[in-house]
Amino acid sequence: MSDYNPSMMPGGPPAGTYRDAQAMLRYDANKKSVMVAYVLWFFFGWLGAHRFYLKRIASAVVMLVLCIVSLPLTIVFVGYLGFAVLGVWALVDAFLIPGLTRDYNNRLITSLGM
Repeated sequence: MSDYNPSMMPGGPPAGTYRDAQAMLRYDANKKSVMVAYVLWFFFGWLGAHRFYLKRIASAVVMLVLCIVSLPLTIVFVGYLGFAVLGVWALVDAFLIPGLTRDYNNRLITSLGM
């Protein structure tokens, strides 16, 4: 970070404006998009890609492992049960994505002190 602070200049912006602008820039650079989450869900939802994107790592890993384990188990038809669970989970996630995205963005705002 630079030591430059425009609020210290005579006739410059009010104190705190630089910090607020910096926080807004950080928020814009790190916020998550509902549209991107839906695209990931549509193409890779059964792998938990949308949950990785929204920083829900634990549940994303569970989805990924369930998919990987279910794939070879389809030979003995047990894997289809795992895929059924993944299908229901992905269908429920279709309705949860806006809330999960909003939750992530709200936590980001809190962490930036905005």
